[in-house]
Amino acid sequence: MTQQPLRGVTSLRFNQDQSCFCCAMETGVRIYNVEPLMEKGHLDHEQVGSMGLVEMLYRSNLLALVGGGSSPKFSEISAGLSLSLNLGPQNAPNCPAVLIWDDAREGKDSKDKLVLEFTFTKAVLAVRMRHDKIVIVLKNRIYVYSFPDNPRKLFEFDTRDNPKGLCDLCPSLEKQLLVFPGHKCGSLQLVDLASTKPGTSSAPFTINAHQSDVACVSLNQPGTVVASASQKGTLIRLFDTQSKEKLVELRRGTDPATLYCINFSHDSSFLCASSDKGTVHIFALKDTRLNRRSALARVGKVGPMIGQYVDSQWSLASFTVPAESACICAFGRNTSKNVNSVIAICVDGTFHKYVFTPDGNCNREAFDVYLDICDDDDF
Repeated sequence: MTQQPLRGVTSLRFNQDQSCFCCAMETGVRIYNVEPLMEKGHLDHEQVGSMGLVEMLYRSNLLALVGGGSSPKFSEISAGLSLSLNLGPQNAPNCPAVLIWDDAREGKDSKDKLVLEFTFTKAVLAVRMRHDKIVIVLKNRIYVYSFPDNPRKLFEFDTRDNPKGLCDLCPSLEKQLLVFPGHKCGSLQLVDLASTKPGTSSAPFTINAHQSDVACVSLNQPGTVVASASQKGTLIRLFDTQSKEKLVELRRGTDPATLYCINFSHDSSFLCASSDKGTVHIFALKDTRLNRRSALARVGKVGPMIGQYVDSQWSLASFTVPAESACICAFGRNTSKNVNSVIAICVDGTFHKYVFTPDGNCNREAFDVYLDICDDDDF
C-alpha cells in the first residue's frame, strides 16, 4: 500500500506469512517483527536514499527496493551490479528500477549489498516475491522472473491501466498462482505459473468479479480463494480459483470507500479489510453464519435490488483506526481456539492489535507507535 507521506512513510507491506512488515520512508527502510512488535533492522538515508516501495522475502536477508520520494539514491545505479536486466532502451533517462539488497553480503559500501537490478522505461508500481520467482508490476505490464539464482524472464503479461500496481502472488509451494486486473473492466486474471510455459503468452483464466474497476485483490495462503473489491468499495467478493465460482459476497458498508487492504487469516477461516473510512472489518469465512445479516433478511421476500442488499453478509466484528491515516491489516497468531487477533499498521506510525471472538466481541489488546521503537537487532 502506498500513500502520500505521513511522518515520512511512503508505503507499508507485510511479508508473505505476515510475521513481519516493512516500511518504505523518506528516510530509508525499516523492518519490524509483528509479534512481539520490535524493529528488526533499518537501512538509513545514506545507504539507500528515499524509498517508494519495499518488499521482503519471508524473513530472509533479501529485500526488493524501489526508490521513490524526494531523494531516491539509486535512480541511475546500473553500473557495477552483479547482474542487470534492462528492459528498455539504453538511453532511457533514469529508468525506474527494482534493486535486490542482500544484507548477508559483505562490503563497506551500500552498493556492495545490491546484487541484482531490474530496470524499466516506466515506473515500477509493485513488487511481489516468492521463494522461486519475482513479479514486477508496471502500469500496463507485468513481468515474471525466476529468482533469486540466475534470474531470467519467464513471462510478460499486458494489462489494462493498473495505476495502483494491483497484483498478488501465492506463496505456497504447491501452487504458483498470480492474480491481477483483467483487460475487461472489473475482471480478474488468474495465471498458474507452474502450468504456463515460459516465454508463451497463454491466455489467463478470467473471472468477471465486478462492474467497476478492481481496487483491491488478495489470495489466501494456499491460493485456493481470491478476494477482490471494486472502486466502489461496498462489497468484497470471494471466488474459488479452480472452478472460478463465486463463493460468498461480503458487505463492507453502503457508502463508497477506498479499500486499502484485504487479507485472509492463516487458515482462511476469517478475512479482514481496511478502508479510508477508518474501520477495519472482520468477516467469518469458514462459518459464515457468524457474520451479521440485515434485519430485513427476516422480513421475507423483497424486490431484486433490495434483495441483493438483504442477502449480503456484514462483518462479524470491526474496530476503528485514525480515518485520515491509511493502513494495512492482517491476522495475528492464534493464542487460543476461540480468540483471534487482527493487526493494523498505519502510515501515521501507529500499531493496533485487536482480539475478537466468534460471537463478535472485539477489544483492543495493544497500541504502540512503531516509528518510535528503537532497533532491536542488526538487519
